[in-house]
Amino acid sequence: MNAPIPFHQPILAGNELRYVEESLKSGRLAASGPFSKKASTFLREQLGAAEVFLTTSCTDALEMGVLLLGLEPGDIAILPSFTFVSTALALVRRGVKLIFADIERETFGLDPAHVAELLDDKVKVIVPVHYAGVACDLAGIEKVLGGRPIDLMEDNAQGLFASYQGKPLGSRGRISALSFHETKNLTCGEGGALVVNRTADLDRAHLLYDKGTNRRAFQLGQVDKYSWVDEGSSFGLSDLLAAALWAQLEQRDAIQSRRKTLWGLYHSLLTPAAARLGFQVPRVPPDREQPYHMYYVLLKDRSERDRVLKALGDQGIQATFHYTPLHSAPGAKKHLARPTDCPVTEEVSGRLLRLPFHNALTDDQVRRVAATFLEALERP
Repeated sequence: MNAPIPFHQPILAGNELRYVEESLKSGRLAASGPFSKKASTFLREQLGAAEVFLTTSCTDALEMGVLLLGLEPGDIAILPSFTFVSTALALVRRGVKLIFADIERETFGLDPAHVAELLDDKVKVIVPVHYAGVACDLAGIEKVLGGRPIDLMEDNAQGLFASYQGKPLGSRGRISALSFHETKNLTCGEGGALVVNRTADLDRAHLLYDKGTNRRAFQLGQVDKYSWVDEGSSFGLSDLLAAALWAQLEQRDAIQSRRKTLWGLYHSLLTPAAARLGFQVPRVPPDREQPYHMYYVLLKDRSERDRVLKALGDQGIQATFHYTPLHSAPGAKKHLARPTDCPVTEEVSGRLLRLPFHNALTDDQVRRVAATFLEALERP
């Protein structure tokens, strides 16, 4: 058997080791240090945001976002069932009740038509999740809202440097969240960011970020006492991890270029056989630019997906699937505002297969994965 091909593998893209050493020697390891400022400034300028707050994870960013939006126990959020559990956890920790919506077949993002059916006066926030970094139909969701005072909190964990209708993904909602987990395009191992798009939200965002204290106002000489004034938590990312993140952000163009090449190679190898063998390759609507976060396929049904997954594993190729629909998960039951049906989510969850995709992949490895995948489908 050929050497194993891992599903994901973080890489050193540039000056990670040098910057981490600099951070260690500086003695400035806590949040909001020099590397944190470089990374957050870069992201703020790229996204056109009012501010970007680096956090310990995307989950933490979402939790900070829920506090910033002022959500209270008993408020209701609409979110997709087809997402990672962190999207829901950030809400239920605050006592927010959940309504799970179905997804569209093309992008696997929130279906505006289903959102329209689920809206009521208690809904305070919609949480679009941009699967694979391909924007869901935000314009359709906004049309459904029709000017209602309902916030958008974008879960953009997979979509950094993607765009929707010419604007950076994550800039359309009131806030959005990013991930720098080891599985993401750019990583510091564990990390995230809360993107704040409204200047009016900044004063309170700083309070929440500084553990509920007026630390920033005190440092700026705006108050004469440094004290506890609001809710908050220890959301900030260590400057040690921000050093590694900054090294990756410096290499953003090279990282993204290689991912685009790998995605294109998969697509050119698999697309010609898709109709004949009955599987579906990713689709990206023309008004959206993707960040080349993953490459997935949809098989005919769950049994075929599982058979192909095993065939790949037998050849040392680590593929995977996700997500288990949240609307039917045991942990969701006590947090539901009301149950919903999400048939597209259930279908996609049973058919989806993710292929190995990371910057350490070689072109030959991609060819081997594609050939093994196609051979498995050819066999009865």
